[in-house]
Amino acid sequence: MNKLRPALVRQIFVLLLILFLGILIFRELVPYLTGILGAITLYVLMAGWMEKLLQKGWKPSIAASLLMLGSFIGILIPVSGIIIMLTSKIGKAVNNSEMVVSALKDQLQHLEEYVGYDITSAIDTSAISSWVSTSLQNLAGGTFNVFVAIGLMYFMLYFMLINREQMKKALIDYIPLGKANLSTIAKESNLLVKSNALGIPLVAFVQGLIALIGYLILGVPDPFFWFAITAIGSMIPFIGTAIGIVPTTILLFADGQNWQAIALVIYGVVVVGSTDNLIRIMILDRLAKVHTLITLVGVIVGVQIFGFIGLIFGPLMVSLFLLILKIYKKEYGNENDRL
Repeated sequence: MNKLRPALVRQIFVLLLILFLGILIFRELVPYLTGILGAITLYVLMAGWMEKLLQKGWKPSIAASLLMLGSFIGILIPVSGIIIMLTSKIGKAVNNSEMVVSALKDQLQHLEEYVGYDITSAIDTSAISSWVSTSLQNLAGGTFNVFVAIGLMYFMLYFMLINREQMKKALIDYIPLGKANLSTIAKESNLLVKSNALGIPLVAFVQGLIALIGYLILGVPDPFFWFAITAIGSMIPFIGTAIGIVPTTILLFADGQNWQAIALVIYGVVVVGSTDNLIRIMILDRLAKVHTLITLVGVIVGVQIFGFIGLIFGPLMVSLFLLILKIYKKEYGNENDRL
């Protein structure tokens, strides 16, 4: 009878202890996970700027404080503004959804005369409006939990910026991977963070801005609300800017502005659609390419966990998870193994 070697027993015991303590710590940190991911994301985006300021002779504490102030003005304030706008316009969003559904039912009634089949009776306007209200409340309301973690995020970010070398040494000491794989993780995660936290939101903002120009020219009601909806939709695969273009087109048709509605459809397909491909080539192709399916799964998971900000952190988490699996296979696996 083969006996387990004492060294193997000790190793298994230590691994189980690490796993137990890791799960315990992770469970307690879940409410603050947004702050931790935010600190890591901002650190990746600011590390280069921090290095440049230090080379110019800036004190680490002053350089870190300046970068943190810049992130607050350039990132947190705009994101907070969008959240507040979405929250304050939930009632208007419900009204808009009711108007869109009612307008759609009116258009379908003309179709019913030709096909001889009742379609509109199956559409429950109040149920759709209730779903829109609940979804927006979850999207915006869940995001306010992020503000609880802002203090933690900036606390971590400050010490990550001024203690960069110590942090790198600690990662090398504690992460049980070879230096080559650690270098791969650092390089690829850097590109993934920039792609998800910088590239995708930038593309969404530009697309929303281009759509906003069309909304303003063609007289779409409440154009800035639809700008926010279009920009958010641009970050969601298979939905895209249609989440803003389609409802506004229906609203214009319902108001009798037929030529404006047709013009908006053409503008959405030709201008917004073509600039989407152009912008993504100009921005995202210079960064890490994230598969559409990864983005979709990340959005679904991220919004459930983080709320609005999960549109960014969700795909980032899924991408990093797959990267870790890839590194694990490279470090410990053997492609020639057979079951």
